[in-house]
Amino acid sequence: MMPVMRYIEPIRVKVLMIMFYTTGVIGLVIGLTVAPPTTTVMITFMGVINIGLGAFFTFLYLTQTRKDPDKRKKKRKTD
Repeated sequence: MMPVMRYIEPIRVKVLMIMFYTTGVIGLVIGLTVAPPTTTVMITFMGVINIGLGAFFTFLYLTQTRKDPDKRKKKRKTD
């Protein structure tokens, strides 16, 4: 039986995606242009890791199914 990840609201996943992609791009730009030669590889590597995490949350956003509404909480209409 395959384990299933917990459902995360789409807005939270979008915020995480944006956060990881922006920090990844900033890390790549700083690592390849501004950083001193001793830390260039480390900062660039951290930027690549952040882009990978952004890709993971994009995959999670695109593949998770909608959460079914709880039928116990729904009020029934009386005729």
